[in-house]
Amino acid sequence: MQQILTYAFLVIYTVTILGIVLVIITDNRNPLKTLPWIIVLVFAPVVGLVFYFFFGQNLSKQRIISRRTRKRITMQLEEALDDGRPDIPDEHLPLARLLAATIHSVPLYGSRITPYTDGKSKMEALLAEIARAKHHIHIQYYIFCDDTTGCRLRDALVAKARQGVEVRILYDDVGCSGVKKSFFEGMRREGIEAFAFLHVKFPLFTSKVNYRNHRKIAVIDGCVGFIGGMNIADRYVRGTEWGSWRDTHFRIEGSGAAGLQASFLSDWSATTKRHIAGAEYYPAAERLTDDILQIVPSGPFGKWRALLQADSYAVSNARKRIWIQTPYYLPSDVLNSALQVAALAGIDVRLMLPARSDSKVVDLASHSYLDDMMKAGVKILFYKPGFLHSKLLIIDDSLTVIGSANMDFRSFEHNFEVNAFVYDREFTARMAGVFEDDASRCHALTPGEWFNRPRPRRWAESLMRVFSPLL
Repeated sequence: MQQILTYAFLVIYTVTILGIVLVIITDNRNPLKTLPWIIVLVFAPVVGLVFYFFFGQNLSKQRIISRRTRKRITMQLEEALDDGRPDIPDEHLPLARLLAATIHSVPLYGSRITPYTDGKSKMEALLAEIARAKHHIHIQYYIFCDDTTGCRLRDALVAKARQGVEVRILYDDVGCSGVKKSFFEGMRREGIEAFAFLHVKFPLFTSKVNYRNHRKIAVIDGCVGFIGGMNIADRYVRGTEWGSWRDTHFRIEGSGAAGLQASFLSDWSATTKRHIAGAEYYPAAERLTDDILQIVPSGPFGKWRALLQADSYAVSNARKRIWIQTPYYLPSDVLNSALQVAALAGIDVRLMLPARSDSKVVDLASHSYLDDMMKAGVKILFYKPGFLHSKLLIIDDSLTVIGSANMDFRSFEHNFEVNAFVYDREFTARMAGVFEDDASRCHALTPGEWFNRPRPRRWAESLMRVFSPLL
């Protein structure tokens, strides 16, 4: 009897593994993502089965934010823009149309954008805007720690809530998994509405733990917004034990804040099932500059990967330069090839990475892509003073992409992200200056030193690259 049960278990188990492999294949995913899962399931079936349940299921056909909700919020945003649609420069018109088609992104005119390149100045600017809030404060972060920095923000929000200002918070349940429950419960007792996005009710039995809301958005009175790479934690202000934390964040004043508002309210509706509307959330915006921008939220649900498609299109159509800052470089094959082709065509392609990141495994996988990049003529820069966490893409003289998305599989495929595509020569020149200033603190990698690195290191890089779609 025991032998029959053993055989029955083996048959059921084998059929289950083969069934999952068949599901993965018939999903018609990118082969770069399909192959690692098949390898894991075949050679380590027990571990593979557990990891697939948590991290591998394809939920792209589901919709956490309904089309109806998204359309309703987009219509409200468009109604608030009484200055009509801006004229997109001809060189960027196809990209703008692509973003409108994939994510219904509305072109917004006349915003003033202020960059912050360190956590202290960004935090002080955010707290100053919060202190001036009159009607509402909307906060959304992947990480909202209960350390000194987080408590400063909490106290500022509580003070405004006591004054009658509406305060709403969205935080990622995985990103804030180490935060004490009492931290958010204390804010709720003060009248602050705080919710976890994609709340992980049963961590041992959920398939959505892999889908994280990586957005960093703050909107104050619908007039001023913040977007970028900095979360709320001490390390973003004070740095790490082994160096400074170099990051980039942006204050957007004007109509661009309305775009951030629409993104926040979409996530709020999806999380709380409550729709917030009213003219007070989209006040009339003054024209402060001549720039045009599009706020582009992207996520794992739905057919299109808006940020991946837009970045790939922009890179493929560059004519002069492509300058990139990213903490992790784990690109799709399309984007990686586009960068190499651009470099081979004589375009100035520069990739700035941290000399040391917060993940050795991701470092190894990222470095596996650098051989072909260098052979194609891409200039590789390693930032030395500390951890480079900045996300920046500069194309030619008049397009800059800023926001929360890293240039890796997770940001493009699994995370909820938000970037701004800014069409403006003056702003692009300013951010190019920031890039060049950072470059002065970098080590420019040479082919000689790179191709002579130890062979065991190369083997480790190649091994980690196989699993890069899963990192």
